[in-house]
Amino acid sequence: MKTPSLPTGKTRWIAIAVVVIALGGILAFWLLRDRGNPDVLRLYGNVDIREVELAFRQSGRLTDMAFDEGDTITAGAVMAQLDATPYREKLAAAEAELQAAQAQLDKLHRGNRPQEIAQVREQVRQAQASATEAERNFKRQRTLLESGASSQRAADAARATRDQSAAKLAAAQAALALASAGFRSEDIAAGKARVAAAAAALSQARTAVADATLIAPSNGIVIARVREPGSMVASGMPVYSLSLRDPVYLRAYVGEADLGRIASGTKVRVHTDSSATVYHGQIGFISPRAEFTPKTVETADLRTDLVYRLRVVVSDADEGLRQGMPVTLDVDTAGTPARRH
Repeated sequence: MKTPSLPTGKTRWIAIAVVVIALGGILAFWLLRDRGNPDVLRLYGNVDIREVELAFRQSGRLTDMAFDEGDTITAGAVMAQLDATPYREKLAAAEAELQAAQAQLDKLHRGNRPQEIAQVREQVRQAQASATEAERNFKRQRTLLESGASSQRAADAARATRDQSAAKLAAAQAALALASAGFRSEDIAAGKARVAAAAAALSQARTAVADATLIAPSNGIVIARVREPGSMVASGMPVYSLSLRDPVYLRAYVGEADLGRIASGTKVRVHTDSSATVYHGQIGFISPRAEFTPKTVETADLRTDLVYRLRVVVSDADEGLRQGMPVTLDVDTAGTPARRH
């Protein structure tokens, strides 16, 4: 019985060559399978993931940075924190101002207390008694003056005292009427305005406290951590750069000759050079303005042609699609209006 012989070096190289040729044939078939299909339009573009710079609306000192570059973020996550002590103090002052303004308005609505009105009424009675006594004294002095038992000077003094007492009585009666009527409508309107201003200031203070916390607006990946705890930041100064993951856009360009073959909503298959994964999406936007093809996606056929930019929304994107990555798009033109007609 013969022992099977091992393949020689030449045989091994031939086998490797056969495998390479087979893989090349499969790859060529995959790349060229749709070129002869009139219902498939092949375009080239790039991944265009949106990025956002996150910043505080208030200025202050950073106390916490919760994430590092490369971390995955979910919407609503607390990403950074400012020292909120100054803003909490302003909030407490605003709450006190509102309470004071509201108390003053309540006082205007209720008017004077019953004890205050009773006090003014007692002053009226005292003034009435003084005025009555002054009137009797004046009459007595006038009678005495007519009989010659009193001087003109005494009669004039009695008359002055009577007039003063009458004036004090009138003033007391007016004060009683004012106390009983309460505050003027203009005073109440001004009190309401002060309460509204204090409430607005309180709302601003609460917003400032809330703005001391930086919240992630959407799901994404941190691509830059710009500041560190302890740093002083101004309003609007970026502290993070965030790459948004949903939705993922592709930017591609179509020539004028093929413009009528596509429309918003047209289905698209997406391929990358780094993976065999096929992504799916649809055209979401076609620019109404022509432009020269950018150098990043130009081809020999479109090198000097005017093209139209379009945006594709990918429905099943994953981590395999990264910012700026070149992609190949196979557009299904069979269902577009131009093809149906």
